[in-house]
Amino acid sequence: MPKKENKASLLSASITAPLADRMRPQTIDDIIGQKSLLGPTGLVRQMVESGHLSNLLLWGPPGCGKTTIARALAHSTDMEFVAMSAVFSGVADIKKIMEAAKMNHSLGRGTLLFIDEIHRFNKTQQDTLLPYLENGTVVFVGATTENPSFELNNALLSRCHIGVLTPLSTEDLLELLERAEKFVSTKLPLTREARTHLAQMADGDARFLLNVVEYLARTKFDSPLTPEELEAAIQKRAPLSDKSGDEHYNLISAVHKSLRASDTDAALYWTARMMTSGQDPMYLFRRLTRFAMEDIGLADPNAMQLALAAWQIYERMGSPEGDLALTELVIYLGTAPKSIANYAAQGAAYRAAEQSGSLMPPKNILNAPTRMMKNMGYGKDYIYEPDTDSGFSGQNCFPESMKRQTYYRPREIGFEREIKKRIDYWNSMRNKKD
Repeated sequence: MPKKENKASLLSASITAPLADRMRPQTIDDIIGQKSLLGPTGLVRQMVESGHLSNLLLWGPPGCGKTTIARALAHSTDMEFVAMSAVFSGVADIKKIMEAAKMNHSLGRGTLLFIDEIHRFNKTQQDTLLPYLENGTVVFVGATTENPSFELNNALLSRCHIGVLTPLSTEDLLELLERAEKFVSTKLPLTREARTHLAQMADGDARFLLNVVEYLARTKFDSPLTPEELEAAIQKRAPLSDKSGDEHYNLISAVHKSLRASDTDAALYWTARMMTSGQDPMYLFRRLTRFAMEDIGLADPNAMQLALAAWQIYERMGSPEGDLALTELVIYLGTAPKSIANYAAQGAAYRAAEQSGSLMPPKNILNAPTRMMKNMGYGKDYIYEPDTDSGFSGQNCFPESMKRQTYYRPREIGFEREIKKRIDYWNSMRNKKD
């Protein structure tokens, strides 16, 4: 008999719900963080206090409380909570749930339908929800880690409020840590520094923190863990970056804008965030080379050359040796003078070319390989600049019927300062000739 009891005990322990589920708050008052939604004037708070729930999309990173808020909404308004995952469900599942919701409605009870990862639904699946949202069969709450404006149909977006959730702060996670210790009736074997380090390692993800708490609570250690020992004992959470979704573009935008603002240290930080989350270095080198062309240009012609050289070094050496080439490139681009004069010149010249049609070049700058072309005036009065005393003739190279244009306007910064001096000198000589 004792063996059977041990087996039953082990089975019972194996099916116990995770700590994150057992600790899930039942009301919005018990939820930690997300003050913009749950505070006195927050969208979710106003829904609960008014007793009238509207269709809602909750957008935020993993572990920030999307499912918890949805469950608390249903509990606070005494609605039946029905959850489904867009990863594993389809149109047939939606229709089945809606039939049950209609029955609930006839009995005087509402249904809150929560769909996790709603962005995984295709257009047809999203459209299936629309009539039920229109007639009030259910109150719909969707959760997504992707930008709704990119991933969801406009028809569905127009029928929902959007609640934006942010990662939990270190202070929020420390408060959750204390609450978890009380829940499991165990003081975790952590030094004060390690507690803070654990909250920072969670990177805003409450689920990760509670999983670690559950592990530490049932594991015996000889003494409280230091931050270094904590990292050795658990797997560190990878920084958030999905490589292709919204967070990916947020991070590369942060790199680009930091460089443009000459905030080199910030650019180094965001670059490190991308690299430590598994970003393809080739993608970063492509974006940085583009930055050298577009945002620095001729203010520092060496920027583009260094970008290509750093890219080639990384391709030849790989990581970790090649990582330093990336770092040096970011520092150089961040500290280089910025100018988009060449980028603006390209745009202006292309617009003029589209508007002016098929105007011929002036005959004086055209070659005359045949007698007929020479008799027609091709190459007449052409001046070969290297043969002139000044190396500049001022001859017109625009179409004869087109007024002279100015597309490139260098700034008084970096190497473009020298270029501007040359252009100003040539313009003054051209004006004297005219």
